[in-house]
Amino acid sequence: MSKREETLKVNAGSMADIAFLLLIFFLVTTSIETDAGLDRMLPRENDVSSPISKRNILSILINGEDDLMVNGEIVEIKDLKELAIAFLDNGGVKSECDYCQGENDPKSSDNPHKAIVSLLSNRETSYGVYVTVQNELVAAYHVLRNREAQRLYKTDFTAMESLYSNPETSHELKKELKLKIRLIQKLYPMKLSEAERS
Repeated sequence: MSKREETLKVNAGSMADIAFLLLIFFLVTTSIETDAGLDRMLPRENDVSSPISKRNILSILINGEDDLMVNGEIVEIKDLKELAIAFLDNGGVKSECDYCQGENDPKSSDNPHKAIVSLLSNRETSYGVYVTVQNELVAAYHVLRNREAQRLYKTDFTAMESLYSNPETSHELKKELKLKIRLIQKLYPMKLSEAERS
């Protein structure tokens, strides 16, 4: 073999090391994006022992054309939050809800503990409309919870939640906030039943 042929051979051992180091570098420096979803807490148990009165259910239907129907009437999405607030805060049985400020309509919900929002969507419902409806319902709960937090603690419920989730908040303050947040959530529990219609 001539001397020229020997010099053309390349030592590939160090290339594997370099490739491995580059792979580690890209794995460490690359951020992986995650899909965002709807934050919902599922119910812990189903209590089917007591029947649910029809007046305690706010029935919301979204069809395949993205039309919205609430309790059998077609409504605009922009009106949904106010309808949900009126339903949740009705206080049909005044003795059961002394903090409710609704109209005390006997045909609507008895109190926020019995009030259930039932959302039924179609497979053809667009994702944007579905999320908008979800946002309006959550906004209705936030309005009522903020009102009660202002009445009891002179601060907004959303501000308390934000402060509680802040990593710089002290442990003692977090314990105090947790009790307040749970009390407000008990006053207006989020009971949202979702289903999909084929």
